[in-house]
Amino acid sequence: MPRTAIWKSIADSLRAEIANNHYGPGDKLPTEAALAARFGVNRHTVRRAIGDLAETGLVFSRRGTGVFVAAHPTEYPIGKRVRFHQNLRAAGRMPAKEILSLETRSADSAESTALHLPKGAMVHVYEGLSLADGQPIAVFRSVFCAQRFPDLLTDLRASHSVTHALKAGGLSDYTRAQTRLTAKRATATQALHLRITEGAPILRTVAINADLKGQPVEYGHTWFAGDLVTLTIGEEQV
Repeated sequence: MPRTAIWKSIADSLRAEIANNHYGPGDKLPTEAALAARFGVNRHTVRRAIGDLAETGLVFSRRGTGVFVAAHPTEYPIGKRVRFHQNLRAAGRMPAKEILSLETRSADSAESTALHLPKGAMVHVYEGLSLADGQPIAVFRSVFCAQRFPDLLTDLRASHSVTHALKAGGLSDYTRAQTRLTAKRATATQALHLRITEGAPILRTVAINADLKGQPVEYGHTWFAGDLVTLTIGEEQV
C-alpha cells in the first residue's frame, strides 16, 4: 500500500484542526518554522502543505505577516439606505468601527462639488476602519459640512457611528443618492490596515448621502478588502 506523502498528511492535519475550530476565520496559523518543528520536517514540506490549503481557499497568505484562515465573505448590500451596523448584524457578523483620524479642514474641489458647498468651506473628515467580528474589512473616509453639523466630531468620538452622530446633529434620516463602484489595488497603507498584501484587489465605493430634501450631507469613500466582502446591488434597502 503506497505511503501518504508527508506534506499531504500535514495538510490533512491542519485542515482537520481548522474544521474543528482550533483556528477560526481570520486566525493566523503558526509560522512555517513552528510547524516544521512540530511535524519534524523541513520548511519546504510545510510550505507545500500550506500551498495545498491555499489552493482550496481555506487559507491565504499576507506578505510579511503570515498565513491566515480564510473567512466567508461578508454580504454587504448597497441600496437606498446603507447602514454599516445594520448590514453586518443582518449577515450574522459583529460590527465595529475604529477611528483613524478626525479633523476639520477646508474642503477640496471634489468635496465642495459633492456636498454643494462654496469653495473653501470647512468640512469635518472622519477616517477609520470597519470591522466584522474584529477583522478589518474596509477603510473609509467620510466628509461632512462643518457649518451644518458643528458638533459632529464630538459625537463621532463618542459613538463611532455616522448615523448616531448625524441624528445627534438634528438629521433623523438620510438616503443614498449616488454610488460608484470601482476595482482597485491596495496601497501600502491600505494593505497595512486591512492586513492584506500590497496590490491585492480591493473594491472602492464613492457615495453621496442626502437628507430627505435632497441636500448632500455625506461624501464618502470606502475601500473594501476584495476577498472579505461581497457587495450586492439589487432591491433598494428600506
